Amino acid sequence: MTRRLVISLVGIVLLAGGTFTANIVAGNFPALGLDLQGGASVTMTPVGEVDEAALSVAVDIIRQRVDSIGVAEPEIIRQGNTVVVNLPGVKDQQQALDTIGRTGAVEMRPVLKVAENPENTTTTTVQGATTTTVKGATTTTLKPASTTLPPPAGGIGSSRTAAVTTTTVPAETVNPITGLPEGQTILPGRKDGLIYLLGPIEATGEVFSNDSSAQVDAGGWVVVAKLRSGAAGADVWNALSTKCFAGGADCPTKAVAIILDGEVISAPTVQTPTFDNGSVQISGSFTETEAKDLARVLQFGAVPVKFDTPTVQTVSASLGEDSLRAAVLSGLIGLLLVLLFLLFYYRLLAIVVVGGLGVSGLLLWSVISWLSKTNGLALTLSGAAGIIVSVGVTVDSYVVFFEKLKDDVQQGRTLRNSAARGFDRAWRTILVADTVSLIGAVVLWQLTVGSVRGFAFFLGLSTLSDMVVSYFFARPAVLLLAKTKLFNRGRVLGVAKAKISEAVA
Repeated sequence: MTRRLVISLVGIVLLAGGTFTANIVAGNFPALGLDLQGGASVTMTPVGEVDEAALSVAVDIIRQRVDSIGVAEPEIIRQGNTVVVNLPGVKDQQQALDTIGRTGAVEMRPVLKVAENPENTTTTTVQGATTTTVKGATTTTLKPASTTLPPPAGGIGSSRTAAVTTTTVPAETVNPITGLPEGQTILPGRKDGLIYLLGPIEATGEVFSNDSSAQVDAGGWVVVAKLRSGAAGADVWNALSTKCFAGGADCPTKAVAIILDGEVISAPTVQTPTFDNGSVQISGSFTETEAKDLARVLQFGAVPVKFDTPTVQTVSASLGEDSLRAAVLSGLIGLLLVLLFLLFYYRLLAIVVVGGLGVSGLLLWSVISWLSKTNGLALTLSGAAGIIVSVGVTVDSYVVFFEKLKDDVQQGRTLRNSAARGFDRAWRTILVADTVSLIGAVVLWQLTVGSVRGFAFFLGLSTLSDMVVSYFFARPAVLLLAKTKLFNRGRVLGVAKAKISEAVA
């Protein structure tokens, strides 16, 4: 029995200390939210009537753009039709506006060249031209001679086989001043690791009607998009598809690049010159997620809601630091007062509370640091409040346990004899109380948004920590101390010897 208690106690201490040390060594620390480290808050108000589905898609697209900045725990809140985006740590207002505020448009350009885009790329050079910098690529030479290129992913039309195409770009078309002919550009692929030399814009997302869908065809995922009729839709698309199907100098790869926000989303090969049935099928090695993402891009284009000019408010770092300092100070003062009370009321057993809170604190710090690194979790002021409130829940667990012990001691029993039985009775109460707290946290998380959600998450996390520490630390610690002579004296729990004597008599 004693051996199991020692293993439990040592195990939870090593776990808490080990995870804490591992996070420190790995450089993982809790990321702070907007209200604790400062940043920018962008408010976007839609213009006119807004479709609910379109607004939901707009929020998803904005979230993807925010994630590309690398902001820890960006907070995107819908307040009615208004969208509020909080960006912790973003000091540059213009960066926030450029990333979130642009509505963009889907563009379609013929693919002239395709090249590998190795990791850490910085430059792309067109032979006989000046250097053109492409963010994220190494030096890649696009030769103005006949070159065999890898086929762009996917195809457009009835066939799902993309062919390798030999392409030639005449050297005389290169402008020695800009490095590229008029209208041409070089853009990276979003996920395929390639860079694309593209011709001028030939069409936009306006050629498609808003009913694109991802479907399964011949055992694979394809995207089916319907064309608008007339000059604004099918005519524009067929002009582009005819040009690319011919494979001339204006579209040597026979591929069309579908572009959103400066990235090539897909570059399927055209396999039919015209699409008289008013429907376009894009096939390739799509997963279900990729097919649905592409269908959504074609269906809604860029952000499918027109927003008024976004407004940006800056939360200063000094204000965040003041909030953090106030939160830490209030938490420490509250904790100190609680510990003084426990020391006065429960005497030596208060050291178990100190140890338990220390272990719980290390575990919480480690989990929050790990989640900040892997999932972008950020500790906000409301989250800090949830942790501080949870201290009361944790201390409650010790009080329940100690009161059971105190009752037994007052009845004349020794701490050695009553410790195990007292914990068994107290554990049921602790479990019920913590479960109620967890239910409240889950309900708050599901039904609320913003800062209240942060409060609910950290309250729930702290409550789970309390359950673990109560059973694996407080229980073995008290049971082991109860076996010592020092902790079998009456005043260990603040109970006078006279009362024990009277109870025994």
